[in-house]
Amino acid sequence: MDISQYMEALGRSAREASRLVAASSTAVRNSALLASRDALDNARAELADANAQDLERGRANGLSAPLMDRLELTPARIDSMLEGLSQVAALADPVGSISDLKYMPSGIQVGRMQVPLGVIGIIYESRPNVTVDAASLCLKSGNATILRGGSEALASNCAIAACLKQGLRSAGLPEAAVQVVDTRDRAAVGKLITMPEYVDVIIPRGGKSLIERISADARVPVIKHLDGVCHVFIDDSADEEMALNIAINSKTQRYGTCNTMETLLVAQARAAQVLPRLAARYGELGVELRGCSQTREVLPEITHATEQDWYEEYLGPILSVKVVAGLDDAIAHINTYSSQHTDTIVTSDHGHAMRFLREVDSSSVMINASTRFADGFEFGLGAEIGISTDKLHARGPVGLEGLTSRKYVVFGEGQVRR
Repeated sequence: MDISQYMEALGRSAREASRLVAASSTAVRNSALLASRDALDNARAELADANAQDLERGRANGLSAPLMDRLELTPARIDSMLEGLSQVAALADPVGSISDLKYMPSGIQVGRMQVPLGVIGIIYESRPNVTVDAASLCLKSGNATILRGGSEALASNCAIAACLKQGLRSAGLPEAAVQVVDTRDRAAVGKLITMPEYVDVIIPRGGKSLIERISADARVPVIKHLDGVCHVFIDDSADEEMALNIAINSKTQRYGTCNTMETLLVAQARAAQVLPRLAARYGELGVELRGCSQTREVLPEITHATEQDWYEEYLGPILSVKVVAGLDDAIAHINTYSSQHTDTIVTSDHGHAMRFLREVDSSSVMINASTRFADGFEFGLGAEIGISTDKLHARGPVGLEGLTSRKYVVFGEGQVRR
């Protein structure tokens, strides 16, 4: 296979399909989603067989236990995919909505219409269910998509794609609206991210090294976040019980997610009171603490935090802790070390809360709530295709609206410019 020719053929087909999908009605796209759901439900045996091939290959190649777990398509995960398609079909369609209409002195009426981005390339690892999640969100928002899953999941992804194509056919939409890259050759990724004539945006989902490589090499705009170095700041006016609950939940509700707290900041005035209680609870939960010199004055038994710890996304039961002088010091620390993902303040001071919202430069900034809420579903988006820490186009959880753009539209009655 000539990879360059193969990927260009996918790109041309996707570009042609994107125009037809963009012109389709909400009802047609919803019909395709629900037909895809039914096709997946009827193909459980085929999906299981394809997934068994991937699992066998993964064992032979020595995949780690966590990767093997992500790779497996259990009946419950298939059920979840079906439910996801139903949920996306039920979401409001952003495409075609017009906002900000206003009359100008010339008499023309100017507004902005939401439109699809066009062709979205999505690069992801391990989880075959991402194929359904990504395809459904792209289709609902009027886009075509080229999906490049991990090579370890190729058989599963192709089996899922066959069901999605069946759903597209039944609704009268082009099969090329959803295409899975059917090769394990890594050169396919390099080609996909350098085809601006066919692909409008790339969304990578995976480890930091994958996203860094794509961001460095892409000639297509990338919606991304590299890591989630999230903070909780316990202000000097914080309610103590609330602070304890938020700090524990933000770290321990789930360790391996990008919205898990990795650094806890505590106002100096509250350190002696709050830190021993937190340390006891974290100890019960098996969380290792690494602290600054002031933290270790209160908790001498914990490990000393290095400069690197403030940058670290642990994705595990390790937490760095720093005592700060107050709000100014906390904001300065966050804006220096944060990955601009999610940061929260626990406070009873309205002025401090508003300053935190204005001055912390992250994609999600919270008051008196766990960082674990930084999620498309929790934010009311219905679903998300990823998190963006970029500042242009989409920022924070990316749902249907993040997969659209806006263009100006003008309504006139024969006006000409003088």
